Amino acid sequence: MTGNYYDQSGIFGIGSMSGGTIEGGAKVAGVINEAEQQNLDEAAAEIQKLLKQLDKSYSSNTTTGKMELAMETTKQIQANPTLLARTLSALQAGGVSALEAALNHPAASFVIGALQDLQSTGKPQA
Repeated sequence: MTGNYYDQSGIFGIGSMSGGTIEGGAKVAGVINEAEQQNLDEAAAEIQKLLKQLDKSYSSNTTTGKMELAMETTKQIQANPTLLARTLSALQAGGVSALEAALNHPAASFVIGALQDLQSTGKPQA
């Protein structure tokens, strides 16, 4: 270490580096970087808002209601290209568990299941 700089080379957990300098206090690697975390937080907040709005029309007290709520939420996400891109990016970068932890709703697992299906097939299950 020299001042606020670290001289490093060799093999690291995410790849190899043949010399380089990392400034002190820098976040080198993590499961989710700060931009991805912000994207995840924004997507989760928008989905949470949709869920709260749709709670007025769909019951989240039954499995059927949760499924209906998830399908309508997914339809509304698909209708908003910006939210769709942000949500799928957040799901890919942060993973299912990160998005599920960010959502606080009884239908969250149903919404995430529909989003995973959308991500893999291009359309949610009917």
